[in-house]
Amino acid sequence: MKKTISFALTGMLAISALAGCSDSKDASSNGKVKIEFLSYKSEAKGTFDELIKKFEKENPKIDVVQTQPPDAVTVLKTRISKRDIPDVIGMGGDISYSDVAKAGALKDVSKDSHLNDIQPAYIDMLKDISKQDKVFGLPYAANADAVIYNKTMFKELGLEVPKTWDEFIAVAKKVQDAGKTPFYFTFKDAWTALPAYNVLAANTQGDDFFKKLDQGKTSFKKDHKEAAEKFLQLIQYGHKNQNGKAYNDGNTAFAKGESAMYLQGIWAIPEIKKANPNIELGVFPYPVGDSKVVSGVDLLIAQSSTTSHPKEAKKFVDFLFSDEAVKIYLKEQNAFPAMKGYTQEAPELEGLKEKIADGALSDFPDHYVPTAVALDKQLQVLTQKKDVNLYLKTLDSEWKKVADRK
Repeated sequence: MKKTISFALTGMLAISALAGCSDSKDASSNGKVKIEFLSYKSEAKGTFDELIKKFEKENPKIDVVQTQPPDAVTVLKTRISKRDIPDVIGMGGDISYSDVAKAGALKDVSKDSHLNDIQPAYIDMLKDISKQDKVFGLPYAANADAVIYNKTMFKELGLEVPKTWDEFIAVAKKVQDAGKTPFYFTFKDAWTALPAYNVLAANTQGDDFFKKLDQGKTSFKKDHKEAAEKFLQLIQYGHKNQNGKAYNDGNTAFAKGESAMYLQGIWAIPEIKKANPNIELGVFPYPVGDSKVVSGVDLLIAQSSTTSHPKEAKKFVDFLFSDEAVKIYLKEQNAFPAMKGYTQEAPELEGLKEKIADGALSDFPDHYVPTAVALDKQLQVLTQKKDVNLYLKTLDSEWKKVADRK
């Protein structure tokens, strides 16, 4: 799941305040050592339950309790403010990772041997996001934004995978002319506007956009206008009541053949296939700009800096990075590996493999946007008001507010 949650970071603690705090959840009633694994990936709960059972069988003196509350990152930040940090944490490599790392809640893993097995690009992404040379989490799995398409519908309508933006819009128009819905949108959940926008922005904003933005050398108004305009162009080919449909609605609707294409991340594919195991779907890169695939750290595994059971927590982390565990996770979650030496064999992801193998990648732009700016909420407003100038002006204003508070 690649969600940017728009909430303010409240009550974050400095490293000195966190040091030495105790963990009251450290003993099971059966005398075993109990550690908590908090994961933000709701769709991976079953996979982690399976892995935890395997770990506990191999380590009978350790109990692992998986917690997965709604808005898990919000819960994590609140718990950090109360000095109640889970022993092991699974979260995304986005701005919230930076917040939590800067609060001193995560163990420094800069010298961890697992980093030697991880693709350097994903390590660099974490450093860029946190603006630190140290690493406080181990990239575990990567995801990607893509156009998910119904192969059966494409065949029926005689459509080819588009290679240019004009061809992309022409495909959408042909679908619409055939009386079918080109794209299914789910803007009731604000974050679902991000997958499409991330790709459009990453391929049109230019190099080092956020570094230049920090230096006052550019603005959203200057470099995000094309992305915003293209985003509005796409939603012209959607269905009615786009702001009344949520993420789960979209997965089910696409699975049932209610649209030819779905502008989501590859994390949605397992959910789509649950709703319709027989659907014939594929993916292709957005044909915009350099057509780089937007891929980032979907899941990193971090260890609490204050856990009362560092040995047991590290043992669980090491297990998750074992060959068996990695292969199970990648297969069940349709994720791309963050580690070297692994490949994603799912046939439905074939359309992205060449770009990813060639390194034609860009990180998610929203990973660099402070939560207070609320990019997802601003996009939700854009879908309603369709005012590009207002949208860009608001982003620049909100960005400046955050910068002035630093």
